[in-house]
Amino acid sequence: EVQLVESGGGLVQPGGSLRLSCAASGSTLDNYAIGWFRQAPGKEREGLSCIKVDVGNTYYKESVRGRFSVSVNDAGDTVTLQRGSLESEDADVYYCRGETYGGSVYWGQGTQVTVSS
Repeated sequence: EVQLVESGGGLVQPGGSLRLSCAASGSTLDNYAIGWFRQAPGKEREGLSCIKVDVGNTYYKESVRGRFSVSVNDAGDTVTLQRGSLESEDADVYYCRGETYGGSVYWGQGTQVTVSS
């Protein structure tokens, strides 16, 4: 069973850049689609993007297309979400979600992103 661990959150200034990582322990992510989500207090969790690790296909929510970028490292065990020009609305808890082609789903614990000067 894979464990997903997000990292890279913290305090970022408005206009700064965000780089979040979702690392797998116990497995590579070859048979996974890794999605990035974010959730503000009291709101629904929002899907942002997804990558099929084995083929590198990426998908983005239309409203965030061009603002976020998702990629996987050469080892196939870490997926990265990047965003430049952060805005206050980007302050959320960010989660990665892994789903196997067999339908098993795993969530990371989340990482808090705060946007403030």
